[in-house]
Amino acid sequence: MAIMRTADGSNTLFSEQYGVPYHSRHGAVTESAHVFINAGLRYKAAVQPAIAILETGLGSGLNAFMTLLEAERRNLTVRYTALELFPLLAAAAAELDYAATLQAAERQSDFLALHTTEWDQPLQLGDHFCFEKKQAPIESFCQPNSFDLIYYDAFAPQAQPELWSAEIMSRMFVSLKMEGTLVTYCAQGEFKRNLKKAGFLVEALKGPPGKREMTRAIKLD
Repeated sequence: MAIMRTADGSNTLFSEQYGVPYHSRHGAVTESAHVFINAGLRYKAAVQPAIAILETGLGSGLNAFMTLLEAERRNLTVRYTALELFPLLAAAAAELDYAATLQAAERQSDFLALHTTEWDQPLQLGDHFCFEKKQAPIESFCQPNSFDLIYYDAFAPQAQPELWSAEIMSRMFVSLKMEGTLVTYCAQGEFKRNLKKAGFLVEALKGPPGKREMTRAIKLD
């Protein structure tokens, strides 16, 4: 994997295996803030102070780290579970320099802890954020009625079409609590139809730079 600079000055990784970057070339931090923090975390924080989050693909750790910082700013209690089959080495994570980019250089050790902590062991970072990572495939993961919010951040459908199927979306639906929410950068038509097949109410929202739309889906029954 190679590190590449995106349009907003923040770094991302490029997966040579799948031929795609981990984050948008138009801005890694900008995309994560728009899709996951604004449309996901802040949306749920408006109605509840404690939020259980599942992230499908820890990847660079950017979404988790930004959630940690946002939870502290908003006095939220967040329980964060991240799935990752191909973990990033700590040395590569350090080169991404996300703590400095987010003007939180003093939190670099917390960012690196997301990558170095043991699997399946809860890690408490401060008073507001409890993190756990699992080396488990999305295809077989299901914890019924466990999460308030899912950050669905798998590689794009053209790279990993199997991760955007109706079957996977049904697993995500079951894993959410009632009125739970899934957010993702993807707005592909077939994917949105798969969400509806799984039982979600689907919303098309304005996308981050470089994308016309993103998707938010809600479990209502």
